[in-house]
Amino acid sequence: MVVEYIRYRIPKGETAEVFESAYSRAVIPLGKAPQCLSYELSRCTEEPESYILRIEWTSTKDHLEGFRGSDHFREFFAEIRPFVSNIEEMRHYEPLITGS
Repeated sequence: MVVEYIRYRIPKGETAEVFESAYSRAVIPLGKAPQCLSYELSRCTEEPESYILRIEWTSTKDHLEGFRGSDHFREFFAEIRPFVSNIEEMRHYEPLITGS
């Protein structure tokens, strides 16, 4: 399992509402993808224009070669395409220490 973090900076106001609405639609195909184990979109409480999308993938390879080549990805990307330029970071991380 690997965790992908995508950091966005989205201006406050109407753009943020459009972003959140787009992600509420985008997670439908994301959640159906067999490579996706779970996901979470969070907004920063101290800087409301900062968002983080956390996705647990079965592996980096499954994400990049499986999901990205699928119809699920095409549906997902169609919703979030307008916000790609707002991405500040997009990386995969290997969990080392976890808790509940």
